[in-house]
Amino acid sequence: MATAGQSERVADFTQENLSGSRFEDVYLTGARFHDVDLSNARFRLVDLSGVVVRGALVDLELDGWIRKLVVNGVDVAPLIEAELNRRYPDRAKMRPADAAGYREAWDILERLWAGTVERARRLDPDLLHEQVDEEWSFIETQRHLVFATDAWVRRAFLGDPSPWHPLDLPHDDMPDSPGVPRDRTVRPSLDEVLVLRAERQATVREVLAKLTDEQLAGTTTPVEKPGYPESESFPVKRCLGAVLSEEWEHRLYAERDLAVLEARTT
Repeated sequence: MATAGQSERVADFTQENLSGSRFEDVYLTGARFHDVDLSNARFRLVDLSGVVVRGALVDLELDGWIRKLVVNGVDVAPLIEAELNRRYPDRAKMRPADAAGYREAWDILERLWAGTVERARRLDPDLLHEQVDEEWSFIETQRHLVFATDAWVRRAFLGDPSPWHPLDLPHDDMPDSPGVPRDRTVRPSLDEVLVLRAERQATVREVLAKLTDEQLAGTTTPVEKPGYPESESFPVKRCLGAVLSEEWEHRLYAERDLAVLEARTT
């Protein structure tokens, strides 16, 4: 049963069946879970910093930015980092320290994405609109990467106050921003979104070709017009690093989901 705690914002749930419940935009900071069945629960966009789990029966899949993860007294985060770098030899190059490193990283990303796109082309075009496990479809992923370049390179770095294309797709947890499109109903073709991707890739390539180490160490000039990101100054490394990270991680997600779609057709 549910009983009120010490304030209206605190409640105790004891011997309740809350199976299938949905918690969205909820704060559970400092909450206590004891003798709780979380099997088959789904966690997305959650902050688990400082979480302690004892006496757990664990068979889970975990994706995220793992700074520290102690399992049975062992911090496995460094082991995970080492294994990911072993699996993906180019991964370490996605954290460049100088302008030449950014150019090398972008060349790698363009090469890898070319292979991923060719893989996608072998599928039925309708499958490229299909979401796997509630993740973005392949085409939605391309639209989001167009948005990422528009936001962090064309707006934040180059100063275009409104660089958006109607097919831009922000991340789901981003609040609505003035002028930023967010149309989840459109179904553009792969070729249509790849035209936008090619234009954005060319923009990044041009920016990096002219980039110096001095510029990389600097900050951007705030864009006066409201939008995303906000009208403030950002380290150049943050702007360009955000694009590298988005391109790298979303390609891995796309490859993972393409494998699922391929398995359905065999």
